[in-house]
Amino acid sequence: MAGDGEGLPTLGVEEEYFLVDPVTQRVRPAGDEVVAAAAAAGHGSTVTGEFTLYQVEGRTRPCTGLAELRADLAAVRRAAAEAARAAGVRLCASGTPVLGRAAPDAVGDHPRYRAGQAQYRGMIEDFGICAQHVHVHCPDREQAVLVGNHLRPWLPTLVALSANSPYHQGRSTGYASWRSVMRLRFPCLGPPPYAASLAEWERTARVIAAAEAMLDPAMPFWDVRPNPKLPTVEIRCMDVVAELDDAVALAALVRALVRVSVQAVRGGDPGPPVAAEEVRAAYWKAARDGVAGTGVDLRDGRVRTAGELAFQLLEHAREPLEEAGELGFVRARIAGIVGAAGAPAAGIPGRGGAEAQRLAAAGPDGLKGAVRWLVETTRRPVGEEAGEAGASPVTERLTDRRR
Repeated sequence: MAGDGEGLPTLGVEEEYFLVDPVTQRVRPAGDEVVAAAAAAGHGSTVTGEFTLYQVEGRTRPCTGLAELRADLAAVRRAAAEAARAAGVRLCASGTPVLGRAAPDAVGDHPRYRAGQAQYRGMIEDFGICAQHVHVHCPDREQAVLVGNHLRPWLPTLVALSANSPYHQGRSTGYASWRSVMRLRFPCLGPPPYAASLAEWERTARVIAAAEAMLDPAMPFWDVRPNPKLPTVEIRCMDVVAELDDAVALAALVRALVRVSVQAVRGGDPGPPVAAEEVRAAYWKAARDGVAGTGVDLRDGRVRTAGELAFQLLEHAREPLEEAGELGFVRARIAGIVGAAGAPAAGIPGRGGAEAQRLAAAGPDGLKGAVRWLVETTRRPVGEEAGEAGASPVTERLTDRRR
């Protein structure tokens, strides 16, 4: 996969998961029970609660090499899956709930969650969504803000590559990442603002908070931010993905992008001042079409295939990926997601999470088949059994397709 990561900035991953009933395949509010089961098994710092009781979050430790990250993330998924099973539910890595809930969202018992309910009101009624967050070591907050400027043109491509939420509450949305669309409706979520300094970035956060469009200016939920509690820059734009190795590859790609950006910042480059409206439009296009269509190259405004944008992103991050011994692994996983045989190619259908969900849903079990595939794929790489009656035909067909 890669070397041991010696000398590289550490990275960590947070993943959010839905909890689904093994019979109905609908989400079930078992978060408290799952967290308690995880704590009883010694994983209290690994598996925690989330915004709704239909969800839990898993957290890796800071890692250096990708082999270490993969092992740690596999252990996180294993701990969460075992705790879910003990609570009578199953773990499901999807950006939105495919079949949804039988009752209104049961919000977790946390002051921040309650404050969000009070502030955003009806906007937040169905805001149970699941993401992959990547933390890269970056203790200098000023530098982290300028790194965000450099990442902004590439964030829509990360949205497309991770898109894993075409269904929501039992209906097809027509989008590859409905989670991203749900987030874009909030004035305080989505791509970060362009800021020439940390002071400017903080002023923008204060103004938005004064308008009551943000809970806390010290903890904005933009898609790139200096983490308010950790010495990291945090990237939050991606859906959680079902395939473990895709999650690892995306984390490696994000770290490489941060390293390229840090080098540019140290050279005096504050990043390209792409207009916020252009970034949000490119987000929307990536969320709608995913890897199966086209996207906007924010460096020149041209429309390109998702495969072309993905491999331009790889080329942009080539040097740190090669230095870390990660290029071959990341390239192979990205090629599998976009459907290209190791090189940019137009007209080759993408094979990302959204496309996999749609293929699973086209089977005889419909959306239940999509949930079953997600559950099986979420746990398959971590050594659990293949299911009550073995892997489904849908899982086998999708696995063959990704090879």
